[in-house]
Amino acid sequence: MRKTLLVMLCTAGIHLTAHAGEFGTADEAKAMLEKAVAAVEADKASALEKFTKGEDGFKDRDLYPYCGGPDGTFTAHPTLIGKSLKELKDKEGKALGEEIYAKAQPGTISEVSYMWPRPGSDTPVEKVTFVTKADDQVCVVGYYK
Repeated sequence: MRKTLLVMLCTAGIHLTAHAGEFGTADEAKAMLEKAVAAVEADKASALEKFTKGEDGFKDRDLYPYCGGPDGTFTAHPTLIGKSLKELKDKEGKALGEEIYAKAQPGTISEVSYMWPRPGSDTPVEKVTFVTKADDQVCVVGYYK
């Protein structure tokens, strides 16, 4: 019965996918950032709201986009709206916000590595963020190594 249902779904062009792991991967983070850039370019205000709320596929396990405006403050983030992204430091004191702003260039995705705890933990682990600029927004999606 299951095999018949799967064949019927695939024949109809419906494919079932499952997340491979508990945490997001580098490829998934980069794909989400590319999707976020397209959303910002289409409708910035709507995109920033969706990022903050985690709507329309902009929250997947530990992956989510966040952005900062030209003045360095968070314009999209689940909990840090209005706080300074540019002044953000990791748990070891690295000025990751400054590096994010320095590397953000339109049409280019760069990487910034730093130490940050996974959600629900206090122990910092290596996190890599993909960084770019869309419109006047510096946007980021990070994954944990």
